[in-house]
Amino acid sequence: MNTTPTVLVTGATGTVGSALVPALLERGVAVRAMTRDAGRVIPGAETVVADLKDPESVTAALKGVDAAFLNSPSAEDAAATQIRFADLARDAGVRELVVLSQYAARADSPVRFLRWHAEVEAHVRGLGIEYTVLRPNLYLQALLAFGGTIAQGWFAAPVGDAAVSVIDTRDIAESAAAVLTGTGHHGRTYTLTGPRAVTHHQIARAIGAATGREVAFHDVSAEQFSAALKGILPPWQIGGLVEDYAHYARGEAAEVHSAVADLTGHPARDLDEFVRDYAAAFTPSA
Repeated sequence: MNTTPTVLVTGATGTVGSALVPALLERGVAVRAMTRDAGRVIPGAETVVADLKDPESVTAALKGVDAAFLNSPSAEDAAATQIRFADLARDAGVRELVVLSQYAARADSPVRFLRWHAEVEAHVRGLGIEYTVLRPNLYLQALLAFGGTIAQGWFAAPVGDAAVSVIDTRDIAESAAAVLTGTGHHGRTYTLTGPRAVTHHQIARAIGAATGREVAFHDVSAEQFSAALKGILPPWQIGGLVEDYAHYARGEAAEVHSAVADLTGHPARDLDEFVRDYAAAFTPSA
């Protein structure tokens, strides 16, 4: 009889999920990787095609699963989508649910994303199954979205000189893998951060040092930031990002927590390591 636990990873091809799958495989668990792309095969994992917005496909993906990692794409109905998944996981007999939330999530936050995450957290706490909440801070990999302008020598955001304890998503994945394969995490909420808080000016200098080029950061107004994203992102998402950056600019995301080291046994990756590893993404193509 096979007693190897099976872990379902939602968002298996996303930034966190794509790092979580190999981290789990290294720990010897059976991974069921969920994707919406019927043509995608996740190496080493059992690939299942399902859409979080399709309850029937999710129910099929959850069959025989011991634990699940819950993450979903940014969407206006993300909270409702995640709550429905949590209910389906409970109904399917899933023993444990690990929820990817966000640093400082709370029901009364002025940031819509943080309110949505708080809503999901509150629902999961009442499900009656084991759960753990991971609250990572701003992803260092979010800088990849600025890669085009950084390659030109600059990037901009409405964040001022505020420091943020940014985190590498590889550390989020490794922390999630530790929780999903370990014990003693039921009911816990872990705030995941990098080893220090840095400003966007410091980030620009670090990228410059890694690429051998001058890179500048420009603080811009919320209005300028919104205008630059108009037509690229939907209005609700632009509004949420502006709220996120206002939260960072108020200095509300600068605390450093030890959870990554506590869970994984190694220090959280520093900004300098991230920019060395991703230097090619910030360099003009030949």
